[in-house]
Order: sequence, then structure tokens, then C-alpha cells
Amino acid sequence: MAILVSKRMGRILPASDAPGLERSCGPSPADTIRAGAPLPGIERIEARFAGHAYDPHRHDTYALGLTLSGVQRFDYRGARTDSTAGRVLAIHPDEVHNGRAGAEGGFAYRMLYLEPRAVRAALGARAGALPFVREPASSDPHLARALRPLLCEFDRTPEELAVTGAVQAIADALLARDPSAGRRPAGICCEAAVERARDLLDAECARTVGSAELEAATGLDRYALARQFRRLHGTSPYRYLTLRRLDRVRARLRAGLGLAEAALECGFADQSHMTRAFKRAFGLAPGAWRALERGDAAGLPSRPRRCTTDAVLNP
Repeated sequence: MAILVSKRMGRILPASDAPGLERSCGPSPADTIRAGAPLPGIERIEARFAGHAYDPHRHDTYALGLTLSGVQRFDYRGARTDSTAGRVLAIHPDEVHNGRAGAEGGFAYRMLYLEPRAVRAALGARAGALPFVREPASSDPHLARALRPLLCEFDRTPEELAVTGAVQAIADALLARDPSAGRRPAGICCEAAVERARDLLDAECARTVGSAELEAATGLDRYALARQFRRLHGTSPYRYLTLRRLDRVRARLRAGLGLAEAALECGFADQSHMTRAFKRAFGLAPGAWRALERGDAAGLPSRPRRCTTDAVLNP
């Protein structure tokens, strides 16, 4: 699938004009989403949207990336943010956001989704909490430099040592944006118990997992586990379980399984239950996501074309 990125950023619309563009909720023939080569613990996408992109949703990962062209507009923590070509994006786990174009001509970006446990492992004892970046779009050169190796090598899987070095650099850049994370006490250490809960949720996400079962597996009461799980993974055990189910749904849809079959196979009560969860997690209905990733709406070839924004990715 190709993504076509314009060299022109387009005319930024005045506030009085913007609602017309932002209310254009139908898909454009140019809208695409393309997945990068797989990496352990990291998902990467490249996307272009002409108008409306995503409804409000939240991830259980850090969402980190670069705007490639156009004006990328989204609402985050009660404020509107506009990001233009070359600016760095940093959205904290479990924070609600949406997405749309803020200029004629749409926008394009690359993003990676990094598991909080990888950031925590990279920081080690230097941080007692996950770093929180308050400014979701910035010109931070350190974070941009840390992200570029994984965003530039988009269509191939880098060597393991290269990925490790990139994750370390990203974690260091995030901590630099939130030094207070290094000053917060770590609190009671229940990491081994929380990891047992996470392993159980990973393995059993296609069925109902109860609080009593997690208590038995971890030795923690359900409320202590919920607190410690959020501190270490940035979200609740139930949200984590739901996202693992949705990961399986996306894999099944990529393999050609129908929506109803994927819902039932991955632990949802029915297709509508799965669709609601999918939209809350990704801001798109599963059918729309599948069409965008395949390029069905655009009728684009399966072989990607070279992006024309090398100056952004390789300054």
C-alpha cells in the first residue's frame, strides 16, 4: 500500500473556517494507514488523512511520532493542538485524544506505539514513575533524534541491538521532558506480582478473567493490584486485557477473517461489542480500519512509494 505525501503544507484555516473541514467525517479516497515492519513490543504506522481521521480513543502505550506534512490537529487533555511538519508527537498511555486535518490538503505522519514496560525497563532505578510529557506536540530535538532511527527504517526490522539503543534513547528523552518522574518515590515494589498478572492476561485474553483469579495468581488484593498495574503499565488490568483482545482482532482481520468471526474468536460477546471496544481503542470502526490499512478506499498499489518528506525524517 502506498502513502502519497504532498510537499506543500497547505493553507492553515482560520478558526471560523475550521469546523467545516473538521466535520468532514467521511473517508477520503486518499486516506491510508500502513503498518511498518514488525518490532518486538513496538507497533509502527504511517498514515495520511484528508479531513476527519480518528474519533476520541486511547491507547495503553506511549504514542510517539513525527508529523510529516500538513497540519495534524487533535484534542488532548482539554486543549486543541496543531502539529506541523517536523514537530514531535508524544501522547501518554491511557490519555484520550482524537485526530483530524487542520489545513487544506490533509496531513501525514509516522507514529510508533511503545509499551510502558519498555520505557520503565530502560529507565530502571532512575525513575519512580512513567514520564509524563505535558506538551503533546513540540520541536524537542532530543526526542526527535531518538525517534528517527525507528521511524526512518520503517519498512525493515532493525537489528535487535539497534532497537534496544533506540528505546533507551527514547526513554532518556522522555525522562528529560519530565524530570519529576526521577524524583518520585517508587513506592511499594510489586513488580513480580504485576508481571504475573500481565502474563496471565496475555495468555488468557480470549476468555473472561476474574479478579479472584488475579488475586490468586499475584497474592495482591484486587485494589492493590489495580493501583500497581497502572503505575507500572499505565492502564488498568481490564483495559490491558481489552487491548490484547483487540490486538488479536486486528491480526485476524489482516488474515481475512470476518468481523463477527473475529469478535467471537477473540473473546467479545458479539460483533457490536467488539466494534465499540475497537472504536474506543483506535478511533475507527474495525471495518474502516481494515479498509484503510488495505488501501481499499484509495485503490492504491500494494508496493509503497518513497515518501517525499525525507527532510523531516533525515534532517
